Amino acid sequence: MRKTLSILALAVIGYYLIVTMSAIPFGQDRMNPDVAKVYLTEGVPKTGSVNIVTAIVVNFRGFDTLGEVTVLFLAATGLGAMLYDKRGKRRPRTEASPVVRVGARILFPLIVLLGAYVFVHGHLTPGGGFPGGVIIATGFLLMYMAYRSYDVSHWGLSITESLAGMIFVSIGLLGLIYGQSFLYNFLPPGVPNTIFSAGVIPLIYIAIGLKVGSELTGVIDNMMETIR
Repeated sequence: MRKTLSILALAVIGYYLIVTMSAIPFGQDRMNPDVAKVYLTEGVPKTGSVNIVTAIVVNFRGFDTLGEVTVLFLAATGLGAMLYDKRGKRRPRTEASPVVRVGARILFPLIVLLGAYVFVHGHLTPGGGFPGGVIIATGFLLMYMAYRSYDVSHWGLSITESLAGMIFVSIGLLGLIYGQSFLYNFLPPGVPNTIFSAGVIPLIYIAIGLKVGSELTGVIDNMMETIR
């Protein structure tokens, strides 16, 4: 009986899969050429961001970006939960050489500064919140690898991550109040190619950078807990 039901279920799934796939026009260009033209011609005047990719990611499809940040938060939380039970099986960490320790101490502030630069200038140059946050997390990873006793406050990471997420959502709600929709760019676009421009886009990227950096650093800290 179970085999029969399984075969019937697979047959139904296979039927709808074939119907769905046959309806997709593979190999045909369905992109409306006017879409790209609108973004390229109206992106800078509307948002003030000379980085059109940033304008699309943070402004035109900002709600989708909020969903991506939420997915990352859930993934980091899930990984932390899985590693928590393994903390009793700790292994000794290998001591890094003096060259690595001194080099890490010198490079750490520069890496954090580079990460901050990447997400602060995300509306002017390639980059943004996600890569900037990842760069900052790599700085903390370097310190974990160089120093056996290095540790980051979980409380501090949680506060940073929570505040960054609240700022992101609050900007979205302010757009709903003072604009036309959630995450609406309600601030003046300013003068393009200047640091204080693009309305709320730099603020959102700063929030994303801090949120991604703290989340990934928390993941690294949980993983390092298993080998201390």
